[in-house]
Amino acid sequence: MGGARDFRKYSVWKESVDYATYVYEVTSNMPWFEKKGLCDQLQRAVVSISSNIAEGSARISDADFAHFLDFALGSAFEVETQLTIAKNIGYFDNTDVSRDINFQELMDRIHSIERQLNGLITSIRKS
Repeated sequence: MGGARDFRKYSVWKESVDYATYVYEVTSNMPWFEKKGLCDQLQRAVVSISSNIAEGSARISDADFAHFLDFALGSAFEVETQLTIAKNIGYFDNTDVSRDINFQELMDRIHSIERQLNGLITSIRKS
């Protein structure tokens, strides 16, 4: 049994908050017609990562915490998928959008979050 944890102490929470902030900056440069489509979906998914870490940290049992971390990992996979779709339809090739945006950096950062979540889930389930 775990008990309430301080989510602010988890580096993966800190990294996912920073990442969500960056993704919001990126999506602010997407075409106006995407603001209610892919952009909204991407923003919801990226915010869900850190939100699920925070919500799960309040759960009493380790199993419940791990369950919320599973949700966070699922959201990270959604973000990766949505970024791939955005790249495939040219949002990272357009000079207006991609001026300061490095697609590979976005992918590297989400992969780092996914690895950290996997490690945390594994360590919690082993204890």
